[in-house]
Amino acid sequence: MTDLPYRPNVGAALFNRAGLIFVARRANFPNAEGAAGGWQLPQGGIDADEDPRTAVLRELEEEIGSNRAEVIGEHPDWLTYDLPVELIGKALHGRWRGQRQRWFALRFTGVDADIRLDLDPHPEFDAWRWAPLSELPSLAVDFKRPIYDILAVSFARFAVASPTGG
Repeated sequence: MTDLPYRPNVGAALFNRAGLIFVARRANFPNAEGAAGGWQLPQGGIDADEDPRTAVLRELEEEIGSNRAEVIGEHPDWLTYDLPVELIGKALHGRWRGQRQRWFALRFTGVDADIRLDLDPHPEFDAWRWAPLSELPSLAVDFKRPIYDILAVSFARFAVASPTGG
């Protein structure tokens, strides 16, 4: 199955004005509140011929019900992860071996009430919270943890309070 391609994908590291990062619990991941593995950052596929910066704002709106954010940074490299063997052929519609991701740091320009996980008829997430960036890797599923380790370093400069909101 390693001959399957990687799915082109964008990821959103959404920071609030206090410098905390948005994390959401996958609706289809059975786990206890706060347990590792079910929490992640918004991410999603890039449509054919879609600019990644456009895609990340579209994905935010689809997954959290709001695109009230501005891009404030970008990880310089595409990052990839492979699905665990038991998920290949099942997850990601069975068409991909994993994902090739372009990650963006964004500043949330709205208010918490703008975040609406219930707007999609099949919501990806069932809970969300603001968390310190340092917690991010420990919340992720094992196969995504290396990417979250990279993002925790790459985006550390955005994990600070922003008095102007920008």
